[in-house]
Amino acid sequence: MNNQSVPFVKRDGINWTSVITFALFHCGAVAALFFFSWPAFFTAVLLYWVSLSFGIGMGYHRLLTHRSYKVPKPVEYFLAVCGTLALEGGPIPWVATHRIHHKYSDQDGDPHTPRDGKWWSHLIWMLVGDASNANIEQCSRYVPDLMRDPFHRALSKYHWVPLAVVSLLLCLGGLPFVLWGLCMRVTLGYHATWMINSLTHIQGARRFETRDDSRNNWLVALFTFGEGWHNNHHAYPTSARHGLAWYEIDITWMTIRLLQAVGLAKAVKTAPAVMEPALHVPGTTNA
Repeated sequence: MNNQSVPFVKRDGINWTSVITFALFHCGAVAALFFFSWPAFFTAVLLYWVSLSFGIGMGYHRLLTHRSYKVPKPVEYFLAVCGTLALEGGPIPWVATHRIHHKYSDQDGDPHTPRDGKWWSHLIWMLVGDASNANIEQCSRYVPDLMRDPFHRALSKYHWVPLAVVSLLLCLGGLPFVLWGLCMRVTLGYHATWMINSLTHIQGARRFETRDDSRNNWLVALFTFGEGWHNNHHAYPTSARHGLAWYEIDITWMTIRLLQAVGLAKAVKTAPAVMEPALHVPGTTNA
């Protein structure tokens, strides 16, 4: 497929920033196995939850990309800052890439479809050109809402600052905290997020007959706090709830519901719950 149709994703040459960053964090993750401590481990678990569920799931994805619900601006900004802790770039390039993915999902122009190769969708697409470090100005076509917000523009430019601050705090705990709270946690978060691009378009159940290859994968959902119910999501992209059946655990949705219960989340959009596993077109019933 010709991914050159995506305006800001350049495919010329190796992205050495991504290659070196990913290599260093993976090496650090391996080293963490030799410097284990329970306090460092639980710190990593806490930061994993904050960065992936609060940051990527609630913030970058369901709030900023799809506007599945509304929160006061301070809460929106807090969630966006949490998203930077995953080291997946600032909100503007992240949201732009994901909106493009939905527009061209598994078609010509999708930045990371497995139809171009399993490893392409999982990792390689970020190792060429500037796919993971897109020029903010070139994203304006897909994220005009975020481009109008000075905070999101600044955070996208200086997205490394919150993680740098957290890293300094981890240094106070010594090497195990750095290796677990930074390297191991970020590396596992990388692969959990990347599996949404790759595995949930290859393996899993298809409840909805969508135009793409999206699938519901319980393993990915487990590691991403509910983002792995990907076929549900592609069928109802603006739904804040991804796990539609009682057995589809969606921790991020539960947190959004909690915010709604205390009056912080409003205008929450949801898809109808579907209990039967049979394929059907969104908006219809299985009857």
